[in-house]
Amino acid sequence: MRINEEEAWRDQCCRGLDRDVMTRIKYGFCHVHKPVLDDASVRAFATLEEYRDWCERNLPAYLGYRRMRVRQENA
Repeated sequence: MRINEEEAWRDQCCRGLDRDVMTRIKYGFCHVHKPVLDDASVRAFATLEEYRDWCERNLPAYLGYRRMRVRQENA
């Protein structure tokens, strides 16, 4: 007998609820290395503007630390 996707999902959730909190935390988060950000133990900036400038110059765009760009509407 084949179990449908919803039943499989519910079964997985029930198994997850049977786990203790520390096990849920262990398997609930996935560490992903963030280039540049994870390469130094600490950084300090005098102003938020300095921090934003540093992010613009040093971090890959896909990390999402860049300033938002406002698109110009063609009139």
